[in-house]
Amino acid sequence: MFENYKTFKTTFAGRELMVETGKVCGLANGSCWVHYGETVVMVNVTASAKPREGVDFFPLAVDYEEKLYAVGKIPGGYLKREGRPSEKAILNSRVVDRPMRPLFPKDMRNDVAIVMTVLAVDPETQPEIIAMIGASIAVSISDIPWNGPIGGISVGLVDGEIVLMPDAEQRAKSDLQLTVASSEKKVVMIEAGANEVDDDTMLKAIMAGHEEINKSLIPFIKQIQAEIGKPKFSFPSMEVDHDLFEAIQSKYTEQVKFALDTDDKNVREERLQPIKDAIHAEFDEQYPDKAAMIDECIYKLQKFIVRRWLLDEQKRVDGRGMDEMRPLAAEVGLLPRVHGSGLFTRGQTQVMTITTLGPVSDSQKLDGIDEEETKRYMHHYNFPAYSVGETKASRGPGRREIGHGALAQRALEPVIPPVEEFPYAIRLVSEVLSSNGSTSQASICGSTLSLMDAGVPIKSPVAGISCGLITEGDRWMTMVDIQGLEDFFGDMDFKVAGTHKGITAIQMDLKIDGLTPEIIKEALFKTHKARDYILDEIMLKAIRQPRAELSPYAPKIFSTLIDVEKIRDVIGSGGKVVQKICTDCDVKIDIEEDGHVFISGLNSDKCNRALQIIESIVKKPQIGEIYTGRVTRITDFGAFVEFAPGKEGLCHISQLDSKRTEKVSDVVSIGDEILVKITEIDDKGRINLSRRAAISDVNHKKN
Repeated sequence: MFENYKTFKTTFAGRELMVETGKVCGLANGSCWVHYGETVVMVNVTASAKPREGVDFFPLAVDYEEKLYAVGKIPGGYLKREGRPSEKAILNSRVVDRPMRPLFPKDMRNDVAIVMTVLAVDPETQPEIIAMIGASIAVSISDIPWNGPIGGISVGLVDGEIVLMPDAEQRAKSDLQLTVASSEKKVVMIEAGANEVDDDTMLKAIMAGHEEINKSLIPFIKQIQAEIGKPKFSFPSMEVDHDLFEAIQSKYTEQVKFALDTDDKNVREERLQPIKDAIHAEFDEQYPDKAAMIDECIYKLQKFIVRRWLLDEQKRVDGRGMDEMRPLAAEVGLLPRVHGSGLFTRGQTQVMTITTLGPVSDSQKLDGIDEEETKRYMHHYNFPAYSVGETKASRGPGRREIGHGALAQRALEPVIPPVEEFPYAIRLVSEVLSSNGSTSQASICGSTLSLMDAGVPIKSPVAGISCGLITEGDRWMTMVDIQGLEDFFGDMDFKVAGTHKGITAIQMDLKIDGLTPEIIKEALFKTHKARDYILDEIMLKAIRQPRAELSPYAPKIFSTLIDVEKIRDVIGSGGKVVQKICTDCDVKIDIEEDGHVFISGLNSDKCNRALQIIESIVKKPQIGEIYTGRVTRITDFGAFVEFAPGKEGLCHISQLDSKRTEKVSDVVSIGDEILVKITEIDDKGRINLSRRAAISDVNHKKN
């Protein structure tokens, strides 16, 4: 029945990789199942038969679908089915999109959709890597034009050693989480989070991934394509009319040059608009129904001018040198009542980040296919329309906002103190106030300022900077701190964040077919030099170190670690003990399964009192210790005192006071709080207390 069914196998990073085709999804243009260990990802690619009308771009959609059945989970929501893609799924879609997109024909307007469905997940494997490989295979064997294949790989750094496709244990202790995508000759995508990894080690890790892809994946995919690949279909080219472009270029080049030659985005747009109007007035009648093509010619002319300036004259649009940054400014403490705030300005790009601290129980709960269930440090990025001078309603975060927030989070995560040192949930919100390129890197700088203003004891300050690229044949040139126009018309946006010591995050976006090792090396060098300058000359002059004290409006949180066996004692029957502590001390208490206890409230003294109570519950009573206890019962021979929740002892009548006591009730009543000292614990665990000894000890210390 399945006469077209085939399997292909290879060894990739020391493990078997298997591809199945020809059994399912026969109506897709290209389809495959990819197995690696017990991880299985299905990839389908389809293309429309006709180009989409009225668009001046290649319409590609890339979707990474997480199915909770892949890890044996039922969705936690009310509807019990997968809804909107998770942030992780969106980020994985972007990771696959970035290396695939530049290799499609730029003049094609047929819709193309790549859908990667995770069917089964082995915790030892990162399914997004398998999805990328599957996407490359599915498009390669389809009839859709594409200048591939590519391969993807994850790279770790464990105990100083580079590890390819690290397993779960290796990833847990790795100082590097690197994803590399490569074609046969060049690196086409880099995505990294790192624990202050130096430039040389990062370059070695990138090239190690590149070499493994070239050795194992590219020949393998080409073999599959040669055996079962379909002939590529032809499509109507949407390249602009050559005569039209030459006519616009010959008449309007000098005017457009003048319009572009400014460091002010608003001035540039004001200068360009009458030129655009004049071009349309001249050519709309000659080229009816070609308004979109005329707009594309105007765009192409701007691109031509900017690229010629950079390549031939080393001239940047705003007059800077190739490695010169725009004017920079940093400021902290902008807002009252918030827990921390920082403002970072780079030319016309401006981002403000606000820090909010909360109890660990405020951590985000996650419902995904990986093992991460909560997120203590959250970073959200907002890009409102007014930041680029546009007028449109806010519709919530899109893929770009989610991606930039995740990048900033990845950049700062290595310097966030562990929960044992700083027992808070941390939420950062980066508000883009003005945008003219590199807002994601400005958000990293603003976030560092905000964290320090909030008094979060970060390990080291982090700065972010981007490096651009212009290529023409074998010629290439990099430039630091690209603004919007250089990003639009350039070939690369190489974003690097890090401390003085090393890199914490990389994200590389390309519009060309890849980078050579020489370009990557230069980009790493230039960004390192630039971020050192930003840290030393701008950010650390605004705030030298984290504030010594938290905002008075931030909750006060105390933590302790108790024996797991003592958790039930702290909670009490039906939660009575912990609820009473919360009520009496006006605090919130969170107890985790591993024995971590977090106490939060607005008053430090009350939090400390709750902590002392909990410690008294879990601590084994010792002779000589003094407690403040409550009288629970009175007898003729003494008073029973609860000196800790669930722990009671007898204070004999002879030990109630320094003088002789005739009646217990002459000294204490039920409900009284009294000082007691443990004087004896017998072999049955019964505890004898002394008020007299406790008072004597306290008075002795005072004197």
